[in-house]
Amino acid sequence: MDSLSQIVLGAAVAAAIAPAGHRRAALLAGAALGTLPDLDVFVVNTLTDNPVQRMTWHRGLSHSLLVLPLLGAMIWALFRRRPRSRVSQAPARWFWAIQLALFTHPLLDAFTVYGTQLLWPLRPPPAMWSSVFIIDPLYTVWLLAACVAAWLLRERRGAQRALVLGLALSSGYLGWSLLAKSMVEREAGRSLAAIGLADAPRFSVPMPFNTLLWRVVAMTPDGFVEGERSLVADRGPISFRRHRSDVAELRKVARWADVRELGWFNRGFMKAEVREGRLVLTDLRMGSEPDYTFRFIVAERSGDGWVPVPVRQPQWPWQARRRLSAMWTRIWAQPEVEG
Repeated sequence: MDSLSQIVLGAAVAAAIAPAGHRRAALLAGAALGTLPDLDVFVVNTLTDNPVQRMTWHRGLSHSLLVLPLLGAMIWALFRRRPRSRVSQAPARWFWAIQLALFTHPLLDAFTVYGTQLLWPLRPPPAMWSSVFIIDPLYTVWLLAACVAAWLLRERRGAQRALVLGLALSSGYLGWSLLAKSMVEREAGRSLAAIGLADAPRFSVPMPFNTLLWRVVAMTPDGFVEGERSLVADRGPISFRRHRSDVAELRKVARWADVRELGWFNRGFMKAEVREGRLVLTDLRMGSEPDYTFRFIVAERSGDGWVPVPVRQPQWPWQARRRLSAMWTRIWAQPEVEG
């Protein structure tokens, strides 16, 4: 999720657990702990300039549920030794405040489609529950309001009530997102079965800033299909558009380290296309046809084959403002049927 969501989640969790007299300190500490795992991006960018590695190393070690408890215990022990610290005054409460402020960060990230390596250094495919967009105001607003109220009310009972309510409402929104996803997945299964793709690998993900309009992608032997589902306007089956991918060219480079890493990270939800003699691999999970966030040039043409090149990310223009306007309209109305 975005940094603001992680900051207010960490702050609200820590402040709800810490003693009332430590509430403002807990808000600040929780905010810092809530954003701490994402600082791995600075380390990763220092260690490598390979865009594939920068993508796949992020949300790894610093987001592991096997690592963060150890980090939290070390932070707690460090402040516990200081006789005048707030941690030493209420060690049990602060232990759980620190642990949960850290622990909730990767769990929230796993609700997005990017991919979070919850069990690093083990290597199952990254968790991508994909029920919320990376920025969703309806998740964040309750936590932000709760943190502001707790800061102003300080030790008063109303501060604790605001924190509990904010956490309950934001968690309830996550629950709604999972329910919405299940409704979309159910219809996607029926619609894909009707066009002979019942067993095709697929994913669904909400469109930007909402959980009412969803995008569904399923892989096919020669590419993929893409469709949308509005929980407000749509009735009947999902209408899918077919798109081609240069799957034969992708097979030629499938054993390359960067290509294998991408396939592991995005679970094979990518397309290949040849552009000006270069092989471009696109992560299908973030964006929609033809505009995507992550594209990688991995090879150049050499006769009938390919030679590897230093991976780079091309920047092609796309009209985000126009797409957002069309998305908003699409939430409330089905597209007109041509013909």
